[in-house]
Order: sequence, then C-alpha cells, then structure tokens
Amino acid sequence: MDILIRDIDLIPVNGGEDIIRDTNIYIEGDRIACIGEFRDDRDVDRVIDGSGKVAMPGLINSHTHIGMSLLRNYADDLPLHDWLTKRIWPIEAKLQAEDVYWGSLLSMVEMIQSGTTGFCDMYFFMDEVGKGLEESGMRGVLTRGLIEDDEADKKLLETKELYRRWNGEANGRIKVMVAPHAPYTCSPAYLRSIMELARELDAGIHIHLSETRREVEESIEEYGKSPIEHVNDLGLFDLPTIAAHCVHIDDGDMDILKDKGVSPVNNPGSNLKLASGFSPVDRMLKKGINVALGTDGASSNNSLNMFREIYLAATVNKAVNMDAVSIPAYTAIEMATINGAKALLWDEEIGSIEVGKKADMIFIDMDKPHLYPMHNILSSLAYSVQASDVDTVIIDGDIVMEDREIKTLDVERIMFEGERVARDLINR
Repeated sequence: MDILIRDIDLIPVNGGEDIIRDTNIYIEGDRIACIGEFRDDRDVDRVIDGSGKVAMPGLINSHTHIGMSLLRNYADDLPLHDWLTKRIWPIEAKLQAEDVYWGSLLSMVEMIQSGTTGFCDMYFFMDEVGKGLEESGMRGVLTRGLIEDDEADKKLLETKELYRRWNGEANGRIKVMVAPHAPYTCSPAYLRSIMELARELDAGIHIHLSETRREVEESIEEYGKSPIEHVNDLGLFDLPTIAAHCVHIDDGDMDILKDKGVSPVNNPGSNLKLASGFSPVDRMLKKGINVALGTDGASSNNSLNMFREIYLAATVNKAVNMDAVSIPAYTAIEMATINGAKALLWDEEIGSIEVGKKADMIFIDMDKPHLYPMHNILSSLAYSVQASDVDTVIIDGDIVMEDREIKTLDVERIMFEGERVARDLINR
C-alpha cells in the first residue's frame, strides 16, 4: 500500500534536534519515499490525516525477554540472585512452547500499543516468538538464551537451526543473533564454542554483562578481571555485541566498550526495581559509546512501556549525576530509536524517519490535557507522553495499529490465552 500522511509534525531523529512542522510523509510499499510538501503527481492508496499528531521513529526495545510477560507480578521485591535462583529459574524449567507463544504475543500487544516497533529478545522456544513476529507485523531479533548445562551442545544446534529457519524472514523483519546468557552461566570453553558458531553464521552476540556488583566481584575472584575484561580477552567483542545492563563498570571497561564498538543497553526500570544499581550512561555517551535502551523482561520490570524507560533514562541520570543537564530529552529519545537500531545492526534501514529507510514510525496524539501547553515537543515526548498517547503504528509500511486498534492480532483472545497458560504454568 502507498500511503500519504498529511499535515503532521515530524521528529526525524536524524542527527539533529529537528522538529519539522506541518509536513507530509509519503510511503511507497515498505519504504519512505518522500518527506515535504504535498505533491499532486503522487498517487496513493490511503491518506491519513496527521493534524494534531507527531510522527517519530518507532521505539526499539534493545533488550527484553518477552515470553516472561507470563510471570509479570509473580516474583517481586527480591534481589536479583534470589529472584533468579529461587523464583524464576525453577518456574522457567516448566515452560512449554505454547506458554512462550502466548506470552510473547501478549508482550507484542503491549509493545505495539506503547509505540515499540522492534525489539531484541532473549529467551527459550524462540520458534514461537518467530511465529508471533510473523503474525504481529513487528520487527525483531531472535536470540535463544544459552546457559551451560547438560544440553549445552544441543542448545548450540538449536541456535543454528533457529538462524536457518528465521533469519531474513517476513520481508526481512526478523533477524537471529547468538546469545550466551552471561559469563557466570557460560564457561570460557562454552563461550568460545558460542563465538565459533556466531562467526560461522555471521551473526552478532547478545549477552548480559556486569549487571550486579556480586557478578563483578565473583568474576574478579575467579578470573582476576571484570566480566567485560574477561569476555574481551576471550575475543567475544571481535563480534558485533549487544551488552545488556553494564551497570557496574569502570573507565577501563568503558574504554573496551568504546574501542570494540559494543552497544550497551540501559535497562533503568529493571535495574532500579531489582536494586542492581544504575548504569553510568552519561559517562558512556560522553566517551562516544552507543548506548541503547531496553525494558528487560516484564517479570523484573513489570512493564514493556518504552516511554517509561525514556523518562527514567533521562531523569534518574540527572539525580545520580547531580546534573540537571545530564541525558537531555533528545538524547533519551535517540537511545530508544537510532541508538537501538545501531545496536541491532539495523540503522541503515530503521531508527530514524528519512527518505529511503523502512517505514517504521509511530504517531503520538498530542491533543491531550497532560501535553498542554505545547512549549517543547521533545520535552513532551521524553517527560510527559504516556503509552496510551500512541495513536498509530506503522511497521514495514503496514498499518499495524490505527486509532489505538491493533489490526494484526486478536487482542482479547491473546489476553485470555495468556491468563490461561500463566495459571497452568504456576500450578504445574
């Protein structure tokens, strides 16, 4: 479908804090064909009235575990180690493919409704997530979490098959990367096997790093170096790497991340709730590191709302650094859009609204009392906009949500099935 969006304000996120007022956006197929004045010579199939709305790139959730929506509000108010070992891992051992399918669809509904168009997921039964991606119309990176155990080699084969089946599918909306869970769950030998597979597939790496102080202390005790130094010395960062969390890091770690082009993912909501600490985002950005933004899973964050993460990324950094100009509004928006696209190795196609790029964008309804008066649109997007203000979502040129109605999924059935399988999982 060729679409014209008329008379809309635009935040392109293309390297400057531009706000283009009352413009027109032409979409041809899955790409942005033209931005600017209305043109009589362009025939379109559909015209959308953008007045009173702001267009911006779709949000990118660069680190999450979407199947974990089934465990939302299940294990709260616990430190990370106890949360994982006593509550999460025991229940995850009972997971079945159907659980992950419905849990993932439940998360996709939440993400679409809150303006997320793309994500990077690490979990199990990733074929089910791939099916959900095809059905939902979203864009995503599938990564099968790899924890070393008696089935370690089998998991590598599963990742290889996952890549064969899904990488490049759904008109290129799906990618596959290789995902060692963390250095504390993967031995050096297993990490080397994982790196060998990633090189064979020409795929990137998705890993948790330096999330807690305990993790760092145990790494220093066992290897004499931080988790970031440890995996770097193994050669992991010679592959494109998405490094979730990076909370407890020093200047030496940051220099490694910068030199190796690693993209850390800040997960402020999850890190705050689990009392893991807060990533030194401001320092990393000032070093020129590409910091992206994520929610983590809905069992540790309880939400997949990226607008809330934008707000937290900007405000908490100010408090931590005691600096009111730390992480200004536009920087937080970049973290959730173009920086995420760079982390997912997709920035040539998504992350900004520019001619030639894929048509992944969202429209915010600005005609809301909590957004008046409209002094500064960028400030509104970072500090005032709510998930419910997302009116329209376009992904790959397809209208996935319009007037808050999702076009691709049966929301009522997904809510029903999500509740059903979650109750069954807990009672197994």
